Amino acid sequence: MAAAPKIHLKDVRKAFGDKQVLNGIDLDIAPAESVVVIGGSGTGKSVLIKCILGILTADSGVIEVDGRDVTHIPAGSRDPAINRKFGMLFQSAALFDSLPVWENVAFGLIQGERMSRKEAKHKAIETLAKVGLAPSVGDLSPAELSGGMQKRVGLARAIAGDPEIVFFDEPTTGLDPIMADVINDLIIACVKDKGITALSITHDMHSARKIGDRIAMIHEGRLIWVGNAKDIDRAGNPYVEQFVNGRAEGPIKMQLRR
Repeated sequence: MAAAPKIHLKDVRKAFGDKQVLNGIDLDIAPAESVVVIGGSGTGKSVLIKCILGILTADSGVIEVDGRDVTHIPAGSRDPAINRKFGMLFQSAALFDSLPVWENVAFGLIQGERMSRKEAKHKAIETLAKVGLAPSVGDLSPAELSGGMQKRVGLARAIAGDPEIVFFDEPTTGLDPIMADVINDLIIACVKDKGITALSITHDMHSARKIGDRIAMIHEGRLIWVGNAKDIDRAGNPYVEQFVNGRAEGPIKMQLRR
């Protein structure tokens, strides 16, 4: 018997004024599965994650986490046990410039779980080691770090609270190809070693192929293809083919301002 989905989405819709951003999203993500959502800018990838997290409230449909309906419950009103399931790696790492690295990593532990600063720092240093950063990095400021190191710190913060589900928002954006692959490997290691369920959004097809068990493509607010990552190059879908190969010509038309 198949395990119940960790995340269940059924006919999820979200509009901003007259713009329908999510137009009926159906997706199940299994425990310990890594799903990558691809698609052009403005197609609703980030909005989808924000609706699952409760940062935005879906207009209709069903969002379930471990079988619990959280569709219309904002993050601040959710059971803390639900919120503790989540970790997030933001696109730009989103580190606090005023805090040292260790305190960035431990931010959720201190503010959310009320862990003592001493215990939280120990946990932060341990977690930095898991992403290949020395204890001395913990005392640096984010401004002293390269872009790749900032991403590592962001990843450490995402997993510091031992979440069951982690969202990765464009994890390799702005990185050179070698550092991007280092981040991909770290994501795989962290997800597989801990049995974490992962939902990633990216434009980077190398990253999508490497970190995803399955890939889903969103276009005009709908998932137009969902399949195994290894099958993406023979999806038989002209939209997927155009996006994967980065072609200007095809059914996806860029909206140009005039």
